Amino acid sequence: MKKLLTITLLGSALLAGSAFAQDTLRIGVDVPYEPMEYRTADGELTGFDIELGNAICEEIDRKCEWVVQAWDGIIPGLMARKYDAIMSSMTINEERKGTVLFSDPYFQPPSAWFAPQDSGIDFPAKQTLEGKTIGVQRGTLQDNYVTDMFGDAAEISRYSTADDLVLDMDAGRVDIAFLDFPVGKSTLLDSEEGSYKVVGEMITEPKKYFGEGFGIAFRKRDQELADQFNEALATLKDNGTYQEIYNKYFAEAAK
Repeated sequence: MKKLLTITLLGSALLAGSAFAQDTLRIGVDVPYEPMEYRTADGELTGFDIELGNAICEEIDRKCEWVVQAWDGIIPGLMARKYDAIMSSMTINEERKGTVLFSDPYFQPPSAWFAPQDSGIDFPAKQTLEGKTIGVQRGTLQDNYVTDMFGDAAEISRYSTADDLVLDMDAGRVDIAFLDFPVGKSTLLDSEEGSYKVVGEMITEPKKYFGEGFGIAFRKRDQELADQFNEALATLKDNGTYQEIYNKYFAEAAK
């Protein structure tokens, strides 16, 4: 009888452990932000963040469910428990560290200036941008940088998505845009609607604005979950999975 009870309890424990392992993790993401996160023609979510996030969830034996949330409400959504983590190209910086717990950095993108090929702007500076209209995505680190550095010289147009910004660039309502380079490449340099160029050099400093790279954000009390993600990320880098996903989205962008 005791042996049967022991086996029954052990079986229950294993089932409970299995059920816990498969608990659904809800991850907040702002879409579209190609090539980091976007929908295919048939509506399926994909992109660097999505594929890497799914690989992390597989590594820790959890099921991922992606929750689409506009950027300006993405941290409040985490605090309101709409999802368990944010994996949406969020830059690690001191201001955000005051609210959320970050994973180790998983990507360090440069930012860049983009302008029409026939633009007379050859170097972005206060003198060359005075009176111009600069396009940024609202609430991003690029928005903060441009506001502080050029807000007293240029007009700043803020957009909810990079796609909305591109529409105004194509229509000539924005003179120059400041975006993550991979996003600007996919939406402007590779655009069939217009002809664009990178103006000036890639920018990753100062850290006050550009932080330490992209991180996955958690509620501060969820250190255990953050540790699991960090361990999984390290494993994916060691076994080549991270590089495989990276090459799929950025091998051409780096050329």
